[in-house]
Amino acid sequence: MNKSIQHRTLKDYTTLLGVYYASLELSYEVFGQPLHTAPIVLVNHALTGNSDVAGEHTGWWKGIVSKGNLVNTDTYTIISINIPGNGYDNKPENLIEDYKSFTARDVAHLFGILLEDLGVTKLHAILAGSLGGGIAWEMAVLFPDLADYIIPIASDWKASDWILAHNKVQEQILTNSKKPVHDARMMAMLFYRTAASFKEKFSRTQNEALGISNVESWLLHHGYKLEQRFELKAYQMVNHLLSTLDITSERGTFEEVAKQIKAKIIQVGIDSDFFFVPEENRETQKVLEQAGIDSVYKEINSIHGHDGFLVEDEQLKDLLKDVF
Repeated sequence: MNKSIQHRTLKDYTTLLGVYYASLELSYEVFGQPLHTAPIVLVNHALTGNSDVAGEHTGWWKGIVSKGNLVNTDTYTIISINIPGNGYDNKPENLIEDYKSFTARDVAHLFGILLEDLGVTKLHAILAGSLGGGIAWEMAVLFPDLADYIIPIASDWKASDWILAHNKVQEQILTNSKKPVHDARMMAMLFYRTAASFKEKFSRTQNEALGISNVESWLLHHGYKLEQRFELKAYQMVNHLLSTLDITSERGTFEEVAKQIKAKIIQVGIDSDFFFVPEENRETQKVLEQAGIDSVYKEINSIHGHDGFLVEDEQLKDLLKDVF
C-alpha cells in the first residue's frame, strides 16, 4: 500500500445522471512543498495512471515532476487525485459498480470539491495528459477562477468519433473476453504507439526463449502487467469516462462554452498521435482564437504517438518552461 496516499470522504453527491451517493471516498497524494506554502500544481493522471506522479521509486512522471525539474518539487506543491473507482487505493469497497452513472464532468466536479475541502482556492496550473486533460478542460469551465493555466497534453475537450469507436471496441473486449483487462490493454497499445515506433523498437526481432516475435511478447507483457494492476470494474470505469468527454454537453456550442474559461489554455499535441489526433487540437485553437480566449497550441515531434507525452520529456520541458 502506498504510504503517502491520503483519503477524504465526500458526502451527498448526486451525479449528473441523477444517481445519488451518500458518500464517496477520494484518494490523493501531495508532493513537493507542504500545502499552502507554495504555488500549487494539480496533475490529472491519464487513463491507466494514478496519483503517484512523483514518488521516489514508482512516480510515473518523475521526468517532469521532481527536484530541479520542469515542475520543481523545491518550488511547487503538487497534488494528484485518483479518479474515483480507479482502484489505486487498494480498497475494493471503493470500486464503483455502476460506473456508467459517472461522467468526466462528475470527476472534474469531485476534484474541485476535494480541492475546496483542502482549502485550495487557487492553482498555478492544471497539468494533465490524455483522459486527465479532458477532465482539466471540464475543470476550466466548472471552476473558471481556479487555475491560471490549463495544460491538456495529448488530449481534447471532447471524445471524437475515433475515440468513441476505440472505446466501444474496448468495452466489447472487457465484456466478452476470458482475460478482459489483459486483452483490452493489448489492443489499446496499438493506438497509443505508431507503426514507426514499433519498427524502431523491435525491427522484426524474435524472442528466442518464447518462440514468438518481440513485439508479441511486449504486448503480452503489457496485458499481463495491467491485469495485475487493474480490477475489471476499475478499467471499465476509466474507459467509460473517456467516452463521456464533452465540455459542450448540455451547455451550448464550443465557442459559447469556451468564453466562460478564464485560465490561459496551453494545448500540447503530438504530431504522430493516432489517438487524440493533433488536427482536432489545431481546430480547437482556431475557435479559441476567434473567441478571444488566451490560448496557444504547441506540438511535440515524436514517432511514438500518443505515448509521446510520457516519452518525450525534454521536448515537453522546453515547450512549457515559460509556465514553470
